[in-house]
Amino acid sequence: MRIIHTSDWHLGQNFYGKSRAQEHQLFMDWLLAQIRLHHVDALIVAGDIFDTGTPPSYARSLYNQFIVDIQNTGCKLIVLGGNHDSVATLGESKQLLACLNATVIPGALDDANEHVIIVNDKLQQPCAIVCALPYLRPRDVVLSQSGESSAEKQRKLGNEIASLYDQCFTEAERLNAQQTLPLPIIATGHLTTVGASTSESVRDIYIGSLDAFNASLFPAADYIALGHIHRPQKIAKTEHIRYSGSPIPLSFDELSGQKSVFLVEFDQDKLAEVKPIEVPRFQAMANIKGSLADIEQQLSEFSPKESEKGDMTAELTWLSIEVAQQDFLSDLQTRIADITEPLAVEVLQLKRARNQRQQQIKQLDNETLSELSVNDVFERRLAQEDFTETDQQQRLARVKQQFSQVVAQVEAQSAEEGK
Repeated sequence: MRIIHTSDWHLGQNFYGKSRAQEHQLFMDWLLAQIRLHHVDALIVAGDIFDTGTPPSYARSLYNQFIVDIQNTGCKLIVLGGNHDSVATLGESKQLLACLNATVIPGALDDANEHVIIVNDKLQQPCAIVCALPYLRPRDVVLSQSGESSAEKQRKLGNEIASLYDQCFTEAERLNAQQTLPLPIIATGHLTTVGASTSESVRDIYIGSLDAFNASLFPAADYIALGHIHRPQKIAKTEHIRYSGSPIPLSFDELSGQKSVFLVEFDQDKLAEVKPIEVPRFQAMANIKGSLADIEQQLSEFSPKESEKGDMTAELTWLSIEVAQQDFLSDLQTRIADITEPLAVEVLQLKRARNQRQQQIKQLDNETLSELSVNDVFERRLAQEDFTETDQQQRLARVKQQFSQVVAQVEAQSAEEGK
């Protein structure tokens, strides 16, 4: 019995103003080919199908078309809701999709046993039992009480999530005992676990409630398919608890690792092998860091935008450029634009080195509020942000204008009250 474990597709992501539609379409075509090639019985998508709770129409179309296409393979599809997904959006078509061999669980269900499903293979014979748990919102599993400390809330929530896993696993074992042959039990989840390595595009999902779930609280399932963390990895040095990671880089800091899905094979009810299948890079992307001279040298390695005949010769590479020096910062964008204009690249992110921004902030630590004016405090706070990109500079101008208007109104009101 074989499954493919994937997660965090984030359909509809707007990446610095760029659509990922083509990348996602190519990924889905590739994934369908892998399902056919490896004779996969079930595909588990462990949360964050969409990037927002109100995905654009093209993202919904990609999702719906994939469900139609995967039906032709005979592979069972199991979709779990993530923290980016809207329970209502995912749930609105789950009855219809059930007719297409797809089980969608957008959020916590009233009965824990409803999360436990028996998966049939292409011959309609039971081949696995899945404890299909999506992202669990705190309000789904626990009621907070007044007077509880943050630590108490975290402990309580962690225990309730562990209890839900235990209830589902107990039901899975009961169903397994009724089978002619024992089946593998697979659990899912969309959450942060202790020790998981995150990236810039991962947003905290249990802010103020649960920082991370202890992997020791998972039940004794044969495989645990997790989502939310975008880097593929094992958890707690185990073979059977894994994050598949996102199939495409969702931030520039994810370029250092290879994207993959996991092909998981079972020998009857025992885990036999977990094999990463590397996902091709469908959009050229790159990080460039260093001084202006270093950056210019690295950019010289990229192909020209046009050939001598004037036609386009290369796909545009999306770039993130981090400048490690402050010199000429006022005309940094102009300099970078001049360097990159003839090249087959597009600069999506231009920023100063983080350590230099932190040094600027550190130099201000000894100042007190009594030494600063209202405008000084405002400028100090703005200094902690990066406004080097064009759209950010436009936003900065609007923020400054609005702040000036507010200050003028307050000063006018104070002057009037002082008369």
